[in-house]
Amino acid sequence: MNQLPKTYDPKEVEGRIYDKWIEGNYFHAEVDENKKPYSIVIPPPNITGQLHMGHALDNTLQDILIRFRRMQGYSTLWMPGTDHASIATEAKIVEAMKQEGITKEDIGREKFLERAWEWKKTYGGRIIQQLKKLGSSCDWERERFTLDEGCSEAVKEVFVRLYEKGLIYRGERIINWCTHCKTSISDAEVEYAESDGFFWHLRYPIADGSGDIQLATTRPETMLGDTAVAVHPDDERYKHLIGKTVILPIVNKEIPIVADEYVEPDFGTGVVKITPAHDPNDFEVGLRHNLPIVNVMTDDGRINENGGKFCGMDRYECRKAIVSELEEGGYLIKVEPLKHNVGSCYRCHTVVEPRVSKQWFVKMKPLAGPAIDVVKEGKIKFVPERFDKIYYHWMENIKDWCISRQLWWGHRIPAWYCDDCGEVIVAKEAPAKCPKCGSEHLTQDPDTLDTWFSSALWPFSTMGWPENTDELKYFYPTDTLVTGYDIIFFWVARMIFSGVEHMGDVPFRSVFIHGIVRDSQGRKMSKSLGNGIDPLVVIDEFGADALRFSLATGNSPGNDMRYLPEKVASSRNFANKLWNASRFVMMNIENDDIKVELPEDLQLEDKWVVGKFNAIVKEVTENLEKFELGIAVQKLYDFIWDVYCDWYIELAKIRIRNEDNALGAKKVLVYVLSETLKLLHPFMPFITEEIWQTLPHDGESIMISRWPEYDEGRNYAVEISELDRVIKVIRAIRNRRAEMNVAPSRKAKAFVETTFADTFANGIPFIVSLAGASEVIINGEKPDEDMVSVVTDDAKIFLPMGELVDLEAERARLTKELQKAEKELEGVEKKLSNPAFTEKAPAAVVDKQRAIKAQLMDKIAMIKESIK
Repeated sequence: MNQLPKTYDPKEVEGRIYDKWIEGNYFHAEVDENKKPYSIVIPPPNITGQLHMGHALDNTLQDILIRFRRMQGYSTLWMPGTDHASIATEAKIVEAMKQEGITKEDIGREKFLERAWEWKKTYGGRIIQQLKKLGSSCDWERERFTLDEGCSEAVKEVFVRLYEKGLIYRGERIINWCTHCKTSISDAEVEYAESDGFFWHLRYPIADGSGDIQLATTRPETMLGDTAVAVHPDDERYKHLIGKTVILPIVNKEIPIVADEYVEPDFGTGVVKITPAHDPNDFEVGLRHNLPIVNVMTDDGRINENGGKFCGMDRYECRKAIVSELEEGGYLIKVEPLKHNVGSCYRCHTVVEPRVSKQWFVKMKPLAGPAIDVVKEGKIKFVPERFDKIYYHWMENIKDWCISRQLWWGHRIPAWYCDDCGEVIVAKEAPAKCPKCGSEHLTQDPDTLDTWFSSALWPFSTMGWPENTDELKYFYPTDTLVTGYDIIFFWVARMIFSGVEHMGDVPFRSVFIHGIVRDSQGRKMSKSLGNGIDPLVVIDEFGADALRFSLATGNSPGNDMRYLPEKVASSRNFANKLWNASRFVMMNIENDDIKVELPEDLQLEDKWVVGKFNAIVKEVTENLEKFELGIAVQKLYDFIWDVYCDWYIELAKIRIRNEDNALGAKKVLVYVLSETLKLLHPFMPFITEEIWQTLPHDGESIMISRWPEYDEGRNYAVEISELDRVIKVIRAIRNRRAEMNVAPSRKAKAFVETTFADTFANGIPFIVSLAGASEVIINGEKPDEDMVSVVTDDAKIFLPMGELVDLEAERARLTKELQKAEKELEGVEKKLSNPAFTEKAPAAVVDKQRAIKAQLMDKIAMIKESIK
């Protein structure tokens, strides 16, 4: 029989074990009508990605659920893949080209895309290899990419369908523009943060010379595109001015004063400047009043030709110049500091510029309604439930989704324009000629689709849709989506409305939301803070199992968690404890023919451990089914460390040592260890496989073995209660001996007074062996001498003082300790009675001395009590 090495070496074990799993094809899922399906689609990491703690947490949680369901007998599909990540990937390639001194435009679209695919080939699989290091049991044979042929087919199908239903349209709207990425971004891709700014209070002269009108702005540079000022129609202060014009300062053109209910009379002066090209609300006002739309900015955030003499200036440089001119011209009344929310691009953190642009949009209201209903009807459950409120709020207030991006890497929009008649043709394949005029001069739209457009189809595009494949029929809807709360809007909501619209069914039945991994101080991990932790470095030092176990420990759905190195070290110590316990078992069964089954004749301690294991099976299974992974792993930790290692092994040693039904004890040791390894396997797959393979076992791998099931006949409540009483007494005696510094070799009689005489009679061998008792007398007469008493809920124990300690030697030791403590106290009191110290030393130093004084006084009292 194989033996385990003396120490557990994750580096030696993990790669070897993972290769065996791959060879065994254990991760692969098949359509099997004899099994229930269980499926999860991976949130596809970006091909630009490098494994970070968020990925490690997300994929650990998914792997725990997949391994659990696989062992329960489900046909489990964990669909892996990566996302092409338009903005992030294009930015990386452009940056690399910049080092060569060339631009996208220099080489053209086709050559750029060749570079992009080459980049994907070189770096795209990096994060997949890193996920494997974590132990992820994805079906790698089915790995997908959002730009692969099948996913691209699905994207074109959806675009054409939505366009034909009137749910995709092209039009001029205010969009969020990133001047760094030089592309539009959706509302969900804008991050808002409070920022310091200013309100510039201005006056615009009324054109007829009858005075001026006052207003305020946070973006003076946009006044170059003002085409009106607006007041509320019922505002008595300005009714007489409606229909008149004002002179736009600096630009010196007349613009109208319009009445619109959008204006809040109570806010500021009740007058607002209207810049339809650079503000979403102003754009709507402009439509209602048929105002001209004057865009004053270029793609990279500079002032264009509509800005006159400011043309070519950066937007912020222009702001300074305009404020300076306004001040010189007497148009600036005052500048007021302001804290306000400013939107930034979630990729590069550049402040976004609202601007009018011709873009492609998805009409959201018709899609949002059914997507809200499926959650309200309970067809999709958020875990924890509170996140459905966030989902409803976003979906109920949703605006049309801008889906076009001014990028080259991504799904190109399947729309062509006739150069001769202007007809727009939307089709899955390139048309040969214009259906309206017959011209063959057609030009495809240069824009690509928002990355999230393809990600929204991930649960069904990865399974072969629009073909009605066997996989799609069997594994869709998927069961669980595991994701962070930060992408509910980006991804979760879009998958829900896409699934409902195109599949007629929800994409998943439950959404298991987790928080983010913060650093030990509770801060978000970021490059700027330099506080990111590389999971691969942690795996190299502690092993993947230790990292996984620490990420699962204390995990609570929806809540952030802190990464603590000591927590990973503690998880490694737990792995070592399990390893050493397993080595003990292996060394004691090497000459025995043992199968993984319980003996017929179970002793008290056997029923105690089997009954506790049986309860853990039920609880851990229920916890996993409710996504309470942190609770499940804590219960396993407590059972393995406390019940199995610290107690049952010690109790079993007595029988093995005395050869008293030793084989029965060994069988129980093997059975409980083997079955407990199965419960632990989803959390710590590598070490559990390595130990399980060394133990007697049936089958090829623990990961495809049967998940333990609760057995009503193995509750053993009476036996558990009995032995728990005995263990409490052993623990109490041990604690008292430790307090008194009694050497483990020193034995003493134990007189037990209890109403549970039979229970403690059965427990005598355990008390003798584990509590240092030379003899145990139950409800017998106590000798007339000094006794140390110990009390538990069920018994009072008396230990003869003379048998525990050498009284004279102990008195001498305690007296010496007392003298030392009194001397230290004298020194502290001398300091504290000196005004020069208490008045001049820092308060913290004085407080520390007072705390030391209190501790010494407590210590002296305890020593005196011990002497007494």
